[in-house]
Amino acid sequence: MDSRRPEDDGSLAYLPSALAAYVRFVESINYYVGRFAMYLIFAMLGILIYSSITKTFFLPSLWTLEMAQFVMVAYYMLGGPYSMQLNGHVRMDLMYGSWKPRTKRLVDCFTVLFLIVYLGVLLYGGISSTTYALEYGERSYSAWRPYMAPIKVTMCIAIFLMLLQATAVMLKDIARLRMPRDQQEDVQ
Repeated sequence: MDSRRPEDDGSLAYLPSALAAYVRFVESINYYVGRFAMYLIFAMLGILIYSSITKTFFLPSLWTLEMAQFVMVAYYMLGGPYSMQLNGHVRMDLMYGSWKPRTKRLVDCFTVLFLIVYLGVLLYGGISSTTYALEYGERSYSAWRPYMAPIKVTMCIAIFLMLLQATAVMLKDIARLRMPRDQQEDVQ
């Protein structure tokens, strides 16, 4: 997987300018959020090393395991849209790999609709859960008892960014389908 910023392959010229600007805007946001999220693995690593040291030589800390879990959730949730942008997500490839690029794009335009519906339902539930956490000061049931609102807000933001990225990917696939057939084979 190439982690460099995806370059415009010229396909956005086949979209109306407002939609092309939307795709560029969403991909720009998700690029920077994803690059930030990549470094959260080091924060999690630091927390887990601290946890190991304190458990071995001192009194164990109550907060380390749950905090590492929160950082991990932020890591993969905020990194999801970036992974989708780079086309680095896992795909079950029974037949997909042998299809022509045009067929792949047609199928992707259809199947992304299921993802968009799923993310919409997930976001609706996430906002409901986050509202509850903020309204009632929801806390974890662990001994540390952290507030749940910060991680729930992070999850809602990540789901929203994934929803935006899914629509941007769909628009890019539509733009690539609108390209002349001789140019479509060159664009991944």
